[in-house]
Formats: sequence, structure tokens, C-alpha cells
Amino acid sequence: QVQVVESGGGLVQAGGSLRLSCAASGRLITVNGMGWYRQAPGKQRELVADITSGGTTNYADSVKGRFTISRDNAKHTVYLQMNSLKPEDTAVYYCNVEAFTLGGRLELWGQGTLVTVSS
Repeated sequence: QVQVVESGGGLVQAGGSLRLSCAASGRLITVNGMGWYRQAPGKQRELVADITSGGTTNYADSVKGRFTISRDNAKHTVYLQMNSLKPEDTAVYYCNVEAFTLGGRLELWGQGTLVTVSS
């Protein structure tokens, strides 16, 4: 069984920081792309940032310069460092992982972690 587990959400004041983590585990052969999405109340899920296995990153315009995505390939873990948080960053954040097992390609989603930014 393959799964991803997220951690690190919580309540923070505007201007503060949080760090999210997401670890993939199980019978993995390799992990390719990893990313973070978020969904605010009443809105569609949107891409926040993603990172390839080679370290190429991509960010939503709304978080550029404030958020940093990184990964540890040996641990199949992706991180999202969030600085200068704003109330509009409040959302449930989901980890997304593209992994390969003996059974083939899998797209995995974490359970979601709530980030609340107070003004």
C-alpha cells in the first residue's frame, strides 16, 4: 500500500510562517512530480507550487516570493515553507504526488491540512 501523509498546518497571524510536510511511503519504485494545491471555502482547488524530481519549481503568481517548495528525494518528502502569510492564504492544503510502483503509475493525494491565517 502506498500513501502520503501531510503535517504542519495550523493557525497563524498574518505575516507569520508555517512549514508543511508531505511524505510518501510504501512499495515505491520512484517518485516524480510532487506538489501542493489548496482549496479555500467556496473556491476551486488550485495549484500552489510543484517541483520535479530534478528540482525544477513552479509557483502560482499569488505565492511567488513568499512560498518555497523543496523536496528530499531520499525520503520521498516534499516541503512547503510559507512566509509572509496573508488571510487570503487560508485554505486546506493538499499534497499531490506522482509515484511509480510495480503496478504502474499512481497519482496520490494527501488528506489535506488546514492553514488558517488571521488578520
